[in-house]
Amino acid sequence: MTPQPDPQDAADLAQLRAVAGGDRAAFEALYLRVRQRLARFLRRFTARPDLIDEVVNDTLWVVWRNAGNFRGDSKVSTWITGIAYRCMLKALRGQAPADELSECTLDAAELQQAAAAQQEGGPDSELRDWIASGLRTLPHDQRVTLELAYFLGHSCEEIAVIMDCAVGTVKARMFHARVRLRSVMPALGGQGQRSQG
Repeated sequence: MTPQPDPQDAADLAQLRAVAGGDRAAFEALYLRVRQRLARFLRRFTARPDLIDEVVNDTLWVVWRNAGNFRGDSKVSTWITGIAYRCMLKALRGQAPADELSECTLDAAELQQAAAAQQEGGPDSELRDWIASGLRTLPHDQRVTLELAYFLGHSCEEIAVIMDCAVGTVKARMFHARVRLRSVMPALGGQGQRSQG
């Protein structure tokens, strides 16, 4: 049985084809539809709103210029996320990458923002902090791979497109990240329990 095409994918493709034809209204609609999703994704790299806005705009400028080059090897949303990922890495290289890349989106400022958005003292906040601590121990590529898979719901094939690597590389990163998390998470949980006691 052949899987039915996703209506959202078909709509994205039709809109991208219109953009490739120079349709400014289609580009504006695409921009408005993907801008928030891209901003959420990019917050995994930096907490700086100005840099996020700059990268979103750079990404969509690349989409505008290259819409006609989309080959259809992936979903349109995956293609755009891949462009955003590469634009963010380029922006971070031009800035202070050691500072930016050493902190994932789950740094102190963003955890405070996330906590403010949810009820304080809720049972999920401790779990979120514990997971954030574990993710911070991972190398950048492994952390981003897990976030793309588990937080953003991308398949290994989509992650390979986004990160411009082989599917086997994605699977290896996931394997090594899980092994590392298995070894560090119990200690991180124990530290949190000792500090409360």
